[in-house]
Amino acid sequence: MIMIKPLLLLLLLCAQLHSIHGLVPVRKEVYDNGRIFDITHKFTPQTPSGGDSENGVGRFLCLRDNMKNGSLYNGSDLKLFVHSGTHVDAPGHMLDHYFDDGFDVDTLDLEVLNGPALLVDVPRDKNITGM
Repeated sequence: MIMIKPLLLLLLLCAQLHSIHGLVPVRKEVYDNGRIFDITHKFTPQTPSGGDSENGVGRFLCLRDNMKNGSLYNGSDLKLFVHSGTHVDAPGHMLDHYFDDGFDVDTLDLEVLNGPALLVDVPRDKNITGM
């Protein structure tokens, strides 16, 4: 039996996937036969941020470590205002006593974020506004 270390196996699999012509990442929006819909929008420099919908987030991603430049991996720096793009507000965002008590997004019960909902189809090139 041949033993292959997990990192080596991952590198071998990635190399094989890379050799397939026309490889395109799959971006799913519907999961579990329609039980879950991913409503996340892709970030672009024009993605609205913190009420400044005219300018958008601007440059938000920087490739710090690059394999093309000799790094062992690709590593990026990500810098965004917390109210950018599709997001969930922490309980402490609008209620100061929750903020003081540490009720952050990581304390939310994920069951609260899943359940019956009204699905509104908005074209990808449009934004929902209060107007």
